Amino acid sequence: MSLGDDGYGGGHDSGRATGDPGGYDDRHLTRTRLPEGDGDAYGPYGQPRRGGRPGGGRPGMSSRNLMTVVGVVVLLLAAIAFANRGGDDSSSDGSDTNTDKAASSGPTAASGTRPVTGKTGGIASGFAHSEQGAQSAAANFAVALGGDGMFKADTRREIVGTVYAPDVAAARQGDLDKVYSDQEFLKKIGLESNGSAPKDMVFVSRTNPAGAKTVKYEGDTASVAVWYSSLFGLAGEGSKNPVVESWYTNTFDLRWIDGDWKITGFTQKDGPTPVGRDQAASSAKDMADAVQRFGGFTYAR
Repeated sequence: MSLGDDGYGGGHDSGRATGDPGGYDDRHLTRTRLPEGDGDAYGPYGQPRRGGRPGGGRPGMSSRNLMTVVGVVVLLLAAIAFANRGGDDSSSDGSDTNTDKAASSGPTAASGTRPVTGKTGGIASGFAHSEQGAQSAAANFAVALGGDGMFKADTRREIVGTVYAPDVAAARQGDLDKVYSDQEFLKKIGLESNGSAPKDMVFVSRTNPAGAKTVKYEGDTASVAVWYSSLFGLAGEGSKNPVVESWYTNTFDLRWIDGDWKITGFTQKDGPTPVGRDQAASSAKDMADAVQRFGGFTYAR
């Protein structure tokens, strides 16, 4: 599922609220830090991971296969290095005003700003009026807009009203209600008419940010790219829509309003998507148990 503004992927328009069936229960929230401002950025339907053994590759790999893998790794590293230079033409205006400032500290360096402690509608709030505060806000907004809460009318309205700027929320609400209440759409992804999972099934819609970078920062406005993986589907025996993983990058336009960051717009693109590892897919029961037992994170630093 994606966060696009149009349809299912748009369902993610959101960006996805932490798809944890337990919602934003404080008991499950853990604080973590995001990468420094110039790290890589961006996420639902995709191919499930494949898997193998802890060792990684398969035994008896031919020299041709080995060279292919090496080539993929080299290209991937080159792409990461290029992105870290701020050379992503799709999300940057060509200027790199933040690179020198960020280069002096490591990607996990503490900001020195007190972490957020407040919540609005179950979503972290009270982010710092700074570049790093904007990154933290964007990561949490991606989680909120990409979660299962967007599939229920009451929680969807609360999420939209919390993360969007007031003038934008009013316009977006009607569009999102149409998308998420469309019966054909809900049937296609295996949900009941009210957005709930069928009996003995667990609906999974969870966004997992891998990093964020500042595309542009000008005091009261910012553009932040968030790179994330998305888990989406129904976990349970006999599910026709098993949980799959996909990768996206969302670029959020933010504005400082009444003491916090709010979304004024965003765009989405696929990937960067890593090579799937040879790992055996877990059983439906194990997946459902994991989703119910493992809570989400509050992203701040």
